[in-house]
Amino acid sequence: MAKNIYLASPRGFCAGVKRAIALVENTLEKYGVPIYVRHEIVHNRHVVEDLKSRGVIFIEDFDEITDISRPVIISAHGAGKDVYAQAEKLGLNLIDATCPLVAKVHRQIRRFAEDGKQIIVIGKKNHPEVVGTLGQLDNPEQAIVISSSEEAALLKNSPEKSIGVVNQTTLAVDELNNIINTLKLSFGNVSSLQKNDICYATTHRQSAIKEAAKKADAVIIIGSKNSSNSKQLQKTALAYGAKQAWLIDDAHELAWNEIDKFESLAISAGASAPDYLLDELLLSLKKRYENLNIHDIIVAEENVEFKI
Repeated sequence: MAKNIYLASPRGFCAGVKRAIALVENTLEKYGVPIYVRHEIVHNRHVVEDLKSRGVIFIEDFDEITDISRPVIISAHGAGKDVYAQAEKLGLNLIDATCPLVAKVHRQIRRFAEDGKQIIVIGKKNHPEVVGTLGQLDNPEQAIVISSSEEAALLKNSPEKSIGVVNQTTLAVDELNNIINTLKLSFGNVSSLQKNDICYATTHRQSAIKEAAKKADAVIIIGSKNSSNSKQLQKTALAYGAKQAWLIDDAHELAWNEIDKFESLAISAGASAPDYLLDELLLSLKKRYENLNIHDIIVAEENVEFKI
């Protein structure tokens, strides 16, 4: 059986994820084990399990630390001001792996607060990135969190009010633009960063899967279920023509009886998914099908690198 495979590119690790993982690996090399990471360093099961096997202890709160002399790393999703204050009070050796693009959002929300703007945060309220962004405010309740155009439309119309908008960096680009346009209909003065704070990697991966999904019958996204950007890739694929889209951690989750029905597949990987997972997936497909015709769908070249 022959299969056409459309590989969406860019895909896989972004610069922020590479930097965060490199910080953990460098810390292990410099300090030995154990080291602590507050929250999952990135949302990928394979990355987390690999680091656990090498002596990394993942925690949600500092009170889980049994040896405060050991290094503690803030995850790529960032954290609120109170977390840093608590770390200083405890005398922790804190290493910050916050993605620079998330840190940019943190600076923006602080500026909006200083300017006295009504702040709206677009994102999933309990996602660690949004929690960290709200945590930049002295009073997080001064910000309103919304996640849809419907919620934006319900906000009280106030054309004279000055609004500052920031958002989670891993949202669906089309959906975010719809939400901001809805806000502009209700509020006269809406300020946000250029490109609406969506990171370059999220934008590129969504653009690539849009093009690949137009050519393929079904789509496979490699990424963990708690990865926001991976879930958005799955959602985007379905919106742009895919009859079915699977989000899988690795090739072991492939539903062959369903995949066999389709003549063509598009494949991408979330920004926190290691490259070797794609290699394993392609190897499984080659073993299953006699003839695999692989086509690259390239929408951008990425050369972004964040220094450690």
